[in-house]
Amino acid sequence: MSLEVRPVTASEFPDWLRAVNTGFLRPPTVTEGEVASRLPHMDLTRTQGVFDAGRCVATFRSFAQELTVVGGATVPSDAVTNVTVSPTHRRRGLLSRMMATDLAAAKDRGDVVATLIAAEYPIYGRYGFGPAAWTTEWEIDVPRAGLDPRWSGPSAADGGGRIDLVDGAEVRKLGPALHDRLRARQHGVVSRGDRWWQLNTGEDVPVPGSWTEPFHAVYRNADGAVDGLLAYRADDKWGDAKQPLNRASVLGLIAETPAAERALWHFVCSIDWITTVRSGHRAPDDLLPLLLPDPRAARIVTQADWMWVRVLDVVRALESRTYASPATLTLDIHDPDGLAGGRFRLDASPDGASCAPTTRSADLALDVRELGTLHLGDESALRLAALGRVEELTPGAAAVADRVFRAGRRAWCPDVF
Repeated sequence: MSLEVRPVTASEFPDWLRAVNTGFLRPPTVTEGEVASRLPHMDLTRTQGVFDAGRCVATFRSFAQELTVVGGATVPSDAVTNVTVSPTHRRRGLLSRMMATDLAAAKDRGDVVATLIAAEYPIYGRYGFGPAAWTTEWEIDVPRAGLDPRWSGPSAADGGGRIDLVDGAEVRKLGPALHDRLRARQHGVVSRGDRWWQLNTGEDVPVPGSWTEPFHAVYRNADGAVDGLLAYRADDKWGDAKQPLNRASVLGLIAETPAAERALWHFVCSIDWITTVRSGHRAPDDLLPLLLPDPRAARIVTQADWMWVRVLDVVRALESRTYASPATLTLDIHDPDGLAGGRFRLDASPDGASCAPTTRSADLALDVRELGTLHLGDESALRLAALGRVEELTPGAAAVADRVFRAGRRAWCPDVF
């Protein structure tokens, strides 16, 4: 029988969830409670499945998202997630069919980009996605870090504020406004809806028994405003002679000010019995190591690509962000899928930009996936040219693009989606 690619109906949703679990190597069982928890929050028009004789064998879902670009503006994004193909149906072009359907719909909706967190590196470049934000995770040897073990709270250097432990209900009240302030200035951050806060504070647990309540801490500045939020869990491990060997795993730390960031890292590294701290997903240029008296106490345990970007509208993507210095560049964008290709003149400046199709000779030629990689200012056009992924048609154009596109800080996406 032919394989049928189409949106999933409500009655098929349990089978679709089973296929998702199968693809992610989770137990292929689905409870009524899980279905009841998730189905009301699903946009089934954007939830695709591939069916073989009535059984779901591949899955794909997208949802509305906003992405912050360089300069603080946001653009509408098509966030791709829950992508699986069952091991019995690999290498049949199923992902390509689902991706083509989704990206065409996103283009028609007016989304500027599509985004995803790639489980594997080689897959998504062929669909025009490029790695645009990377992630680094550190493990901190607390005894070696050199922090004052008598630390008892933020000092004047930390803004003269205070740290309080709160519960999930308080986080749901305080967190959204803080996160919105963060994403107004940090490129790479994506929007969080109410559902995100429900899932990440235990208000809604789709799979019974899967939730372990974390500790939540907030940093309030000297005026009492919330400038930082931390969530972490700790294990219970002891060595010989009753020596503590406990590790704190940071689930998330967002801060509006460096003072709040410093205070929260010092707090989690000062908790009694904690000898190791895992940082969770941070930007590669995060302040963390240098916030310690001995930065060598923080060793990198993960350094990898994280969020990938696929440009769907070149003009709006390039006009939405700001640039490090003024310049004019003509870019010849190759898009095999026909969604965003063409030749475009970019007049860039620190205050904004204008972009329009043009017939003038191009300065640089590149695939749309490289444009996605450059879009958040995290990659060097000179390095891409050295790799043969950007073709310099006007001498010196790669150096100009490198100077113009790069941002002062690296892109950061703190979320998994």
